[in-house]
Amino acid sequence: MSERLEKVRQALADYEHPLFEFAARGDEAAVVVEIRFKDPPVPVHVYEFTLRPREIDHPQFVWSFQRQLYDCLHDYVIEMFTRNPQMKAH
Repeated sequence: MSERLEKVRQALADYEHPLFEFAARGDEAAVVVEIRFKDPPVPVHVYEFTLRPREIDHPQFVWSFQRQLYDCLHDYVIEMFTRNPQMKAH
């Protein structure tokens, strides 16, 4: 397992949420973080974002990772809408 992947997995281990599960996969080139909704019968997609080596190696990784994770959680919750006023009528 790559050192960067392990670093991201260790960072994810600090987060627990009642609605979402977190995982990471990747190699030396990049790490993909997955955010999954914990209620499998609800048909929603898996949200993913990619971390590049320079982001993982940055001295402020822990803080920038938290900001990115929170931003992505926000985006994921918004993407889970099944209907909203901005969607085109079917």
